[in-house]
Amino acid sequence: MKKYLAFAVCLFFTAHIQAQTDSAVAKVGSAKKTSRTDVGDEKVAYGIASFYSKSLEGTKTATGETFRHAKFTAASNHFRLGTWVRVINLRNGKSAIVRINDRMHKKMALRGRVVDLSYAAAEKLSFIKSGIVRVKVVAVPEGTTE
Repeated sequence: MKKYLAFAVCLFFTAHIQAQTDSAVAKVGSAKKTSRTDVGDEKVAYGIASFYSKSLEGTKTATGETFRHAKFTAASNHFRLGTWVRVINLRNGKSAIVRINDRMHKKMALRGRVVDLSYAAAEKLSFIKSGIVRVKVVAVPEGTTE
């Protein structure tokens, strides 16, 4: 009898948690979305950029590489792994070319983040102090320089 009661309680909480999750997803789904435009072979995304915490130094990225905050790399769910992109700070016009080698947590993407940059790239774009900035991200051919 105790087994059945424990099973019923677990089933109740599972259903309750699922209902809360569905409700939260519905609310987040109505949140402001990022925009992405396909222009021929060029891919463009507009949204918010942030940068990795230095505490992630040495961790593995989605490509299996070791993350280094001094390299020009980024995480994005809008571009394929290995894609080179130019990230343009829409506040000051500064840009940096980075390679996408990681994925962002889904929660970041749902909050309008299009790219999470290495510290070196964020420093070049001059938004270390603010922590986040509106950006335009454009796919570029490998080997593109500033």
